[in-house]
Amino acid sequence: MEAPAQGLLEAQPLHEADEDTVTDIDFTTMISEEEKEELKIELAKLEDEISTLRQVLAAKEKHLVEIKQKLGVSLMNELKQNFSKSWHDVQTTSAYKKTHETLSHAGQKATAAISNVGTVISKKFGDMRNSPTFKSFEEKVETTVTSLKTKVGGTNGGSFEEVLSSAAHASAHSSISDTRLPENEEELQC
Repeated sequence: MEAPAQGLLEAQPLHEADEDTVTDIDFTTMISEEEKEELKIELAKLEDEISTLRQVLAAKEKHLVEIKQKLGVSLMNELKQNFSKSWHDVQTTSAYKKTHETLSHAGQKATAAISNVGTVISKKFGDMRNSPTFKSFEEKVETTVTSLKTKVGGTNGGSFEEVLSSAAHASAHSSISDTRLPENEEELQC
């Protein structure tokens, strides 16, 4: 399929059909035998150079693998390094920086909100402690502790810990010589 001839300067780009037409043209009739020989020599040189470069590249790649093996660089290490570099590249983009700033600001606001909630809860506990219900509970606990002190240590007063300590001390001194200490767990349980 040939495109209609429009002159040397066409306004439209070449289409696939136009490219096929160009490759069908025999350029060998347009150049002299001397030029053909020069082109063949140049072609042979280029093919030779390409072959040599492929061999050099293969040797360099083999040498690269040997050096990496000697250094202990594995595929996993390379992947880690590539990932680290990529992550660094991402972190330096303006989009990442803007997102980071936005999230950081949101985190600060969330921290402030949580702090405010903590303050409100503390205030509520403070208010609750001053409530009649809590006062009543506190009085009951104090009454129970006082009652225990009286039962354990008599009416001589002192703190609960002092009463327990003195009772234990008095008990230990009064009957050490008269009492046989248990020798095993079964005697303790009886």
